[in-house]
Amino acid sequence: MLASVLVDWELALAALGIGIVVGLTGMGGGALMTPTLVLFFNVPPLTAVSSDLVTSAVMKPVGSLVHMRHGTVHWKLVLWLMIGSVPAAFGGSLVIAAVGPLTGVQAFVKTALGCVLLLAAALIFVRAYIGMRNRAMERRAGTTTKRQASAEVRVRVVPTLIIGIVGGLMVGLTSVGSGSMIIISLMLLYPLLAMNKLVGTDLVQAVPLVIAAALGHLLFGEVDWAVVLPLIIGSVPGAWIGAQFSSKIPGGYVRRALAVVLLAAGLKLLNVDNVTVLVAAVAAVVAGTFGWMALRRTHGLPITLRHERRLRESSDDRAN
Repeated sequence: MLASVLVDWELALAALGIGIVVGLTGMGGGALMTPTLVLFFNVPPLTAVSSDLVTSAVMKPVGSLVHMRHGTVHWKLVLWLMIGSVPAAFGGSLVIAAVGPLTGVQAFVKTALGCVLLLAAALIFVRAYIGMRNRAMERRAGTTTKRQASAEVRVRVVPTLIIGIVGGLMVGLTSVGSGSMIIISLMLLYPLLAMNKLVGTDLVQAVPLVIAAALGHLLFGEVDWAVVLPLIIGSVPGAWIGAQFSSKIPGGYVRRALAVVLLAAGLKLLNVDNVTVLVAAVAAVVAGTFGWMALRRTHGLPITLRHERRLRESSDDRAN
């Protein structure tokens, strides 16, 4: 009994840390929680996915309510995303139920999760690159381009439905995708939509998406309430704490660390040996640091964001 209680509090502490990352970046919920359960707490992959989705169904509405109050939600986008993602997320649990007796559900989920984590790590880079490229374009133009208001964005129905379907299926299968793949796909499809509206739209559409996926896993998955309860206890206050510090800690540093963690976790879930994982993580840090500097210089920006801020401050001082 004592060991069980200890494990519960260890889970809660792990969920607290992951919740803080989610609050800071808006990303990393399922992408960190599920592999943490599998790799560090020896939770079977299907149980980890099912339990994480039920936890997310409790945690997601908190952030979405804030954006709803502030009006940073594109409701037409939410509608079309939901039409695609909700049935696809529920269907993801049906796929797991169907393939399980045939090929071994745990191995299937573990492999799918590893692939999606590698994709999520790559998409974090894509998201950062889009933001850097937009800043470079604005800097060359000598102005700060105003993003379009929510009501002015024309919804592209078919591509939005496809994003919802693919994202919903990924979430239903692996619990990963609602905070990574979908929001980055929306950035590519609607580049002029303000970032706060992108985040708000993604959070709101993720609520019914995650609830549908959680319902499917409650019916066909392997939800373990001894895992779910400590996850909720830790992740909900963690997300709140992270949100409080989101304006004080540069999100870029957190996202870079998150990308490396996702890369390593994805490789481990694909049964890559420890030496290769370590080499890949170090290579990602080195190549990412110097490669990012080169990309910034190519786009006419100072090599680091710190240099960019110093130049901006110096320019403002001279102007005054």
